[in-house]
Amino acid sequence: MPRDPRRATAATTTLWRPTGPDELALVAASGWRAWPPRLPEQPIFYPVLNEDYAVRIARDWNVPASGAGFVTRFAVDTAFLARYPVRRAGGATILELWVPADELDAFNAHIVGLIEVVREFRAREAPGDANTDLSAEPATPA
Repeated sequence: MPRDPRRATAATTTLWRPTGPDELALVAASGWRAWPPRLPEQPIFYPVLNEDYAVRIARDWNVPASGAGFVTRFAVDTAFLARYPVRRAGGATILELWVPADELDAFNAHIVGLIEVVREFRAREAPGDANTDLSAEPATPA
């Protein structure tokens, strides 16, 4: 879908998305412009509203599940996002949007600019042990 160059001047909201390597490869294949379709068991796409929450998910969930976790950052047209109420999924800073899977194409069409990786976490080997220590540490500077 062609992007409207006028949208570059629209107000945007910065969102973050923790992701694993498989989803990140699909984002890269899109030219860093779109999130891939959800799988049948994934009816909702969950971008989050702050980097700290995204870091916790990437580090604490994605690394144990797939060996690596990434935090992405991207901007979306603020007026478009108004249709998605902010959901509190825990503490005061555990905030996310719930985008139904069938609305993801429209959501992607309102991303302004590129999706970028801002943090990366990988499983590391414990000293003297061939087993993986899942207490990940950043692979890139914060």
